[in-house]
Amino acid sequence: MFDFMNMMNKVKEVQAKVKEVQGRLVHLTAEGEAGAGMVKVTVNGDRKVVKIDMDESLITPQDKEMLSDLIVAATNIAMEQIEGKIKEEMKLATEGMMPNIPGMDLGGMFR
Repeated sequence: MFDFMNMMNKVKEVQAKVKEVQGRLVHLTAEGEAGAGMVKVTVNGDRKVVKIDMDESLITPQDKEMLSDLIVAATNIAMEQIEGKIKEEMKLATEGMMPNIPGMDLGGMFR
């Protein structure tokens, strides 16, 4: 028989664990590169850009548009990588805490 109180206690445990992990995510980083490494963007687990490095040869008025494109590309790559790291951290932190209920997807809970 389904134990509703046990389920509610598990939900509270998961919420507490998620909150704990979210506090640590700011220290998680990912880097994206574009232009064969000429532009590098670092983001953190808070989904914030924390650093942009670029080859000095790109810093010219005539290369402004290309530089902008490379920064956008590197940022998007870094954001994709950090999303994967965040999901993995949350998965590891909550593994085995919740029962597998068919049709109940908790994946969106970690955004």
